[in-house]
Amino acid sequence: MIDVRSMMRRAAQFNADRVAVVAGDRRLTFAEAWSRGLRLANALLDHGVTPGDRVAVLEDNRLESSDFFVASTAGGFVRVPLYRRNSREAHRHMLASTGARAVVVESNYLHEIEGLTDEIESLDTVIVRDEGYEGWLAGFADIDPDPALSLDDVYIIRFSAGTTGLAKGVTYTHRCWASAMRDWFYHLPPVNPGDTCLHVGPISHGSGYLFTPVWIAGGTNVLEPAFDPVATVEVMQRHQIAYMFMVPTMVQAMARVAGIDERDWSFFKAAVISAAPISPATARRGREIFGMTLYQLYGQTEAVPAAFMGPSEWFADDVAGSEPLAACGRVMPFAEVEIRDADNRSLPPGEEGEIAIRNEGQMVGLWGDEEGTRERIVDGWVLTGDVGRLDRNGYLYISDRKDDLIISGGFNIWPLELERVIADDPRIVEVAVFGVPDEKWGETPLALCVVADPDAITEEEVIALCAERLGSYKKPGRVVLQTEPLPKSVVGKLQRKVLREPYWAAQERRVAGS
Repeated sequence: MIDVRSMMRRAAQFNADRVAVVAGDRRLTFAEAWSRGLRLANALLDHGVTPGDRVAVLEDNRLESSDFFVASTAGGFVRVPLYRRNSREAHRHMLASTGARAVVVESNYLHEIEGLTDEIESLDTVIVRDEGYEGWLAGFADIDPDPALSLDDVYIIRFSAGTTGLAKGVTYTHRCWASAMRDWFYHLPPVNPGDTCLHVGPISHGSGYLFTPVWIAGGTNVLEPAFDPVATVEVMQRHQIAYMFMVPTMVQAMARVAGIDERDWSFFKAAVISAAPISPATARRGREIFGMTLYQLYGQTEAVPAAFMGPSEWFADDVAGSEPLAACGRVMPFAEVEIRDADNRSLPPGEEGEIAIRNEGQMVGLWGDEEGTRERIVDGWVLTGDVGRLDRNGYLYISDRKDDLIISGGFNIWPLELERVIADDPRIVEVAVFGVPDEKWGETPLALCVVADPDAITEEEVIALCAERLGSYKKPGRVVLQTEPLPKSVVGKLQRKVLREPYWAAQERRVAGS
């Protein structure tokens, strides 16, 4: 297996005059992008950062983002992406816990980390991308430092974006990352030189899994600083985008863009849908717009991908023993997936339990956390905390997170099951279901529904829909309709715990008995 640096360097050599990166009206060829990255790598070396040191970055998607992508890889530095929507304390934790030596920061985020060099012993270099950055960068040589690298050297530390407690540093080596990249693109149409990939989510996170595979194939990465549905549709059309990473809410938002059905999407090859469950209604609407180009992927920061399916599998309606539209993918050739009981024993197909993953692209551990690593990796398997089941054909179905379970009157109710049913109604924009205290049942599901038109649907209709589809005992005890969007985490995931907390503030425990 080849390390990530060798793959990126070879692609820069063989595609020197092709366009590697586009941002707005600016573009870089592979030769230019590689040269800039080498200059930044040498700048970091000049500041005393050595191969293997951790270097963090706090940025939006900019043309200069490729500088850091190349520099960290070429210089043998360990990349530590920070979440742009995180608090100063969260930044401090990520920098301190990794012992970061340097941080590259976009000027508009400088205030969020100002003063941290005085608080974090290891942190002694802050490189600011401001109006003087270009001149400063040009002052360093673009000679390849070519440090010695091993496949088992750490390549990146990505922090899990949990909503409670301190985020954990998920650690990947060159070997793991190369395997993960291979698996992400294993089922996708091949990337041809010149194919374009759009990143509207930060390349430091989910969308970044596509950046390097597109680069090493000679494709063009198009960087946009934020997602706006109307602007995104225009960018996709202007640059004839072939690949894109999407979360389900992005599909929903673009589906409402006026005239999107009349657009020509024949150039579009693949949308990788991940990071959150997608409802059948949203999936079908996405297919109506983009054709047979939707691919669904399941995994976690700690082990991804594990399950995957393309449009032919996803939208098949004649698979005996399976419901592909309700699944999150089918177990991949390079992954193993098992369902485990409370004693960590493997369960047969059809049984529900915790999803465990083992693949070549999984993390090697949690940075600086031996105890946490032992809890998450058991006998080589990553325990996900997700609850689900496998069917006889290898399709994987997610029930929910273990800690989101609602126990109402002795019955187990998974919020995700209700959310899928409610989200299937076209009048619902998005929905969150969580347990709230109830005098009779101990706790009961509350469905918080975002609607465009509050008069288009009633609370009683939502309750009736769930009772009809899932049975009376699973229907929400309460429904709240609102027009404000639901809170999301820094990587766009629904924050049920944030919504749930006010309802339990007066309770001694966050569970209730009847």
